[in-house]
Amino acid sequence: MTEQRLFPKPLSHRTITPFASARQAWFWFVRCQTARIEGARVIADAGEVIRPCDPDDIYNAVMRLRRDGTLHDRHLQVIEYFGIVERTPDPRDPREGPKAALWDQAMDALQDVLVARDIVLPRDDEAFHNPERMIEMTGDLSPCSV
Repeated sequence: MTEQRLFPKPLSHRTITPFASARQAWFWFVRCQTARIEGARVIADAGEVIRPCDPDDIYNAVMRLRRDGTLHDRHLQVIEYFGIVERTPDPRDPREGPKAALWDQAMDALQDVLVARDIVLPRDDEAFHNPERMIEMTGDLSPCSV
């Protein structure tokens, strides 16, 4: 077996901004994947907002939850579809109610993993309305340089 070589990623001198939620991280990942499919190259530290991970880290977290049996195929179908259309399922819609439950289960499981890896800020019940904890999303939010 060959020895695996690990090369540390260079650290940015700019401020790293963790995601506010697993939902925000998931939508960012889907936008990055869409850009990759369209031919863009994802380059670390290229955008105005520096993230604490690569898009592949989000994918790996979801796949680990899948392998562990926490997420099932139906969860993956729901988060994939709603990630592509860039919205969450509406629990008030009778057709989307069951999908909203699957979405919430998947995002709760992903939230725990991403918080443990310091990719997502820990959520407090009042953090959503606390101006000191809110993250300002301004400027160019593209995940990669095109």
